[in-house]
Amino acid sequence: MNFVEPLIEKYCIELSSNEDPLLKDLHRETNHKIMMPRMITGHYMGILLKMISSLKKPDKILEIGTYTGYSTICLSEGLINDGQIHSIDINEEISNFTRKFISKSKNKQKIHLYTGDAKKIIPEIKHNFDLIFIDADKKNYCLYYDMCISKLNPNGFILIDNVLWSGKVINKVKDNDIETKEIKKLNEKIKNDPRVENILLPIRDGLMICKLKS
Repeated sequence: MNFVEPLIEKYCIELSSNEDPLLKDLHRETNHKIMMPRMITGHYMGILLKMISSLKKPDKILEIGTYTGYSTICLSEGLINDGQIHSIDINEEISNFTRKFISKSKNKQKIHLYTGDAKKIIPEIKHNFDLIFIDADKKNYCLYYDMCISKLNPNGFILIDNVLWSGKVINKVKDNDIETKEIKKLNEKIKNDPRVENILLPIRDGLMICKLKS
């Protein structure tokens, strides 16, 4: 869900940088061949992720939720020369599709893909990170945040997607709506976490940006 008036969003996209040809192909192929293509990061959010990564110039990035690799490729653009991005996704069925496009990226040597349960994989990665992007199963968002902040370098950033959850976060939540409850809990948890500064942006389905204080 987008919270910006469609014509305004269209204007913003038209006046932003053009989509990279590889990403355009990836977007098209995801829509044609992969289930739930609306999960893809897409052009507008992809530009923002690339900009944030380029401003931060991270040495190590962690991504939870690779999907088809669009955000992975965008985030990799800001890595320093010998930097690395470690990206995790649980869906084995799309891993070959994702790897095909990652192999075409100019930063393919910097991208390390993992298939499996992020809760088990994260502790096995022996790095701390300058930038972390969370866009995975919503019912584990608070757990992912807790796991990630312990692996974040001082002045590092955590970006979390879908934190407005189609606007459900401002409505009364049904008892069986576990995902919305978890996202609301996360947003409040971050707001009250003295370790971080944060801003919640109404971009696409909501993007939370957290900076770990030094």
